[in-house]
Amino acid sequence: MPKVIAVLLTAVSVSALVLVVGVVGSAQQPAVAPVVPPALTFVPIHPIEPPARPLPAESESANVTKFSFIGYGDTRSAGTPVGGAPVPGDGDILHPIHSQIADAMIARIQALADTPFPVRFVVQSGDAVLRGATGAQWNVSFTPIIERLTRVGGVPFFFSVGNHDVTGMPAGDPGRMMGLHNTLTAFSKLMPLEGSPRRLSGYPTYAFGYGNSFFIAFDSNIADDKLQLAWVTDQLEHLDRTRYRHVVAFFHHPPFSSGPHGGVGRVEPATVAIRTSYMPLFRKHHARLILAAHDHLYDHWVERYVDNGVAYRIDCVITGGGGAPQYAYSSEPDLLDYLAAGQAQQVRVDHLVKPAPVAADNPHHFVIVEVDGDRLSLEVVAIGVAPFAPFDGRSRIELSDHAS
Repeated sequence: MPKVIAVLLTAVSVSALVLVVGVVGSAQQPAVAPVVPPALTFVPIHPIEPPARPLPAESESANVTKFSFIGYGDTRSAGTPVGGAPVPGDGDILHPIHSQIADAMIARIQALADTPFPVRFVVQSGDAVLRGATGAQWNVSFTPIIERLTRVGGVPFFFSVGNHDVTGMPAGDPGRMMGLHNTLTAFSKLMPLEGSPRRLSGYPTYAFGYGNSFFIAFDSNIADDKLQLAWVTDQLEHLDRTRYRHVVAFFHHPPFSSGPHGGVGRVEPATVAIRTSYMPLFRKHHARLILAAHDHLYDHWVERYVDNGVAYRIDCVITGGGGAPQYAYSSEPDLLDYLAAGQAQQVRVDHLVKPAPVAADNPHHFVIVEVDGDRLSLEVVAIGVAPFAPFDGRSRIELSDHAS
């Protein structure tokens, strides 16, 4: 048995750290990520193996204009309710719902392989496990599932961190350092290397390009971090928009939500920073799509604005159906201040799809985004229920105001 050492962590120089804490959270409300670790043990993290054929260098895919990719988030377990009997979860078993999600993804990857729109990669927008500081949760419950996607599905996998992975504490906090170290180790073979032009060293923040589309992942837990914002800004300001027609950002905390993490009277600090710093940046550079999570449901918003006399839209999608306990609709967020700040660009936000008021009616799911030249479309794929059709009886929608 490993020796448990009670310490105040000031630095991380080992392969992994595991937090020994009581189990908290409930199946219907957001579970609170741990803050201060009472005791530590060390568990090596197994880096997720990449696919046999990784994503090609950006220059090699320059002429690609047709492909698909998969997006989803929130794959953690529920944890045991306070005072309840122990419930097997992350660190104990292979996550059963996430495993079903992966099976459904592989089936769609294989079905689309010989079409004009093959699935080229998967992006995940955070909360891989319940407690990212606990190494066994990665090794036992998450990594084997992702390796099915990379090895059987044969596609690269890209990840942006959530609050359960690295906590919501500021940079330098001991609890955050443990989770961040484990996260970076788990994905060390899947994200751009340290020192790469597409990687912010020391951060889980990176970018990659494929075909006519450019993707950015950043740590929304520290959305007010000035260095991270400067790096993302630099990536966008020096981007070849002649080639990269679409900019897609995937991160954990959504700018708008009607679930338990959003709604009237609830604006988390990360959301404030995203609305204040990142949304104006995305408007400036005409980003097309945001994939977020945090609330365990499907929620779809469209921000419309005018820049130099031209109308644009950003689709903001919460796709938090990767296996975490389902959430229900809460209420509409208060966007009066946000809309006032964007008045010069005629910013308006439309709620395209609202979650159901009953959690069980918000199915576990993932999305398939199809890139077809200058056009994007999105399909929601649910598991365990009848086909999920949130778009007026359809599961698929064109992400355009000029669909034909």
